[in-house]
Amino acid sequence: MKYDTVIIGAGMSGLAAGIRLAHFDKKVLICERHYREGGLNSYYDRNNFKLETGLHAMTNFVPRGAPKSMPLMKILRQLKIPYDALELREQRGSSIVFPGHMLEFSNDYAEFLQSVAEQFPAEMDNLNRLDRFIVEHDATRMENGYISARKVIGEYITDPLLTDMILCPLMYYGSANERDMDLAQFVLLYRSVFHEGFCRPASNGIEHIIKLLKQRYQESGGELRLNCGISSIKSSSGKVCAVETATGEIIETDHVLSSAGAFETFSICEEKLFGEMLPLEGQLAFMESMVIPRADFDFKTDKTIVFFNNADSFDFSNPLDMCDYRSGIICFPHNFKFNMEDSPPEKMLRVSLLANSRAWHTMSKEEYAENKKTIALRAVRIAESVLGLKDDVLDGARLTDSFTPRTVTRFTGKINGAIYGSPTKYKDGRTGIDGLYLCGTDQGFLGITGAMLSGISIANTYLML
Repeated sequence: MKYDTVIIGAGMSGLAAGIRLAHFDKKVLICERHYREGGLNSYYDRNNFKLETGLHAMTNFVPRGAPKSMPLMKILRQLKIPYDALELREQRGSSIVFPGHMLEFSNDYAEFLQSVAEQFPAEMDNLNRLDRFIVEHDATRMENGYISARKVIGEYITDPLLTDMILCPLMYYGSANERDMDLAQFVLLYRSVFHEGFCRPASNGIEHIIKLLKQRYQESGGELRLNCGISSIKSSSGKVCAVETATGEIIETDHVLSSAGAFETFSICEEKLFGEMLPLEGQLAFMESMVIPRADFDFKTDKTIVFFNNADSFDFSNPLDMCDYRSGIICFPHNFKFNMEDSPPEKMLRVSLLANSRAWHTMSKEEYAENKKTIALRAVRIAESVLGLKDDVLDGARLTDSFTPRTVTRFTGKINGAIYGSPTKYKDGRTGIDGLYLCGTDQGFLGITGAMLSGISIANTYLML
């Protein structure tokens, strides 16, 4: 059987691309190596509790009736999904905490501006000029090359501390580069996080979004195979002609759209690429620890996410130790504006730290288990310190769990467990092999909304013919 397009990966970008193609009567097959859809944004069950592997919060919130030009509204229109089907609930509010300084923000950009005015009054005119640049900059142009965000920010903001505080949440939410990020990604994430803000489905979190996309894809006529990894992308005379599954089945196709990542995709190409088309391996990975405390535990905060840095300067880079304890993310998935009829997640603490992937991948099974337990405990203690908690979160906890770069590689195939992929991005989606395209992380759009937009844009540009 021959397909118009085979999509590698049933994550947000792959499912969105599949829906778009199926709408136009393309014969499309999504092959997913895991037993569950979602890719880097998925979920699992542990001791009757549901845990999520990616979603702290969904970015790009807009209220019902927002302009059709807004990213989320564009996506829903392209996928023919009603706005109300997402059941979105806004964050209560988040913060960026550095020694001696704190910036607060919500889904109202004015709150962020007010917070900056209080902490950095001399920078307000500069920030407003930077904001005008961000609003006017076209970050979605596929021909955009890499430009240092730090360099451009430095043309407006003079205080390096404010620069670091602005970059901290944006790097943690999408930079594959150490100590810097691509300008286009900075612009997109600044708008997504500060202008539009965080939200979450009212019930079942990421599972709700995955099931919504899966249902829309299958009812539109698309085919989906789980437990179906792709071991080889075959081409003839520089043109894609088939893929081979891990079980040896050959599937003929005119196009392959891969959401697996650039390095991962090129490593299974029958026709090897050379020179400037070759991506760098992704290096930036994370460890995340989760605690569901006893039912009556009080975190004493209504914050949704706290981005923290405890060091004198902010260093977003691959740590020398197994984890970097100086900065990270603290998330409370229950701190959104849920309604009485909603089914919000359990009261929970999630702590994310930068992790050294090589260290986690090379230790023995026994060392891995011991270090995972020890570092998870340390991560929780750091969160307690940042939050000023005097009560022990782990005392009577109903569940503790964690995942590492090794976990990410095992279940998603991501080299080094690098969830933001390669520093080398392919913004036009092309690979140098006719008929083979990239979407998702290494096409350059990040987060749940960005991933869906990536799949749609590549499908629209190349695969509708």
